[in-house]
Amino acid sequence: MERAIPNKLYFRIGEVSDLVGVKPYVLRYWETEFGDIKPTKSKSGQRLYKRRDVEMLMKIKELLYNERFTIDGARKRLKDDDHGGPRTDEEAALGAVNRISATALKGQVAGQLDAFTSVDDSSYSEITDETDCAPSVATRSKYIKVANEDNRKLLTKIKTDLSALLELVRE
Repeated sequence: MERAIPNKLYFRIGEVSDLVGVKPYVLRYWETEFGDIKPTKSKSGQRLYKRRDVEMLMKIKELLYNERFTIDGARKRLKDDDHGGPRTDEEAALGAVNRISATALKGQVAGQLDAFTSVDDSSYSEITDETDCAPSVATRSKYIKVANEDNRKLLTKIKTDLSALLELVRE
């Protein structure tokens, strides 16, 4: 029988067994099958599960018992969930485009950051008062404005590409 998880740091195997609604030997077996479940051991050798472990065990039970996944299927589903991975063909396609778009965006932002940080400050004299800051701040803000406009264009293109891909997947 599943219950709400109490607000504690550690749970012993008997408590976890009651919370999740399975026997302790099942929990020990799941530890061997799901590498993310790693309870620590007390000085007396008892397993101490963290809240995250209990939540993961509840997800595992849901997948195995209610959604009827195999152990391998549940393992894959949990891995996909952790990495924001795909669950449907549509989500898989969007995930692939998002990864490609994120890589492109990183490159774009890195290039703009290089341009921004390459402004030659040696042409400015040492700052002695606030008015001496004006040329440097103005020059740098120009690069920021360009970076923001380029990012907006790139994000618009990504949105268009995603919409087109989504339409292809739906067909």
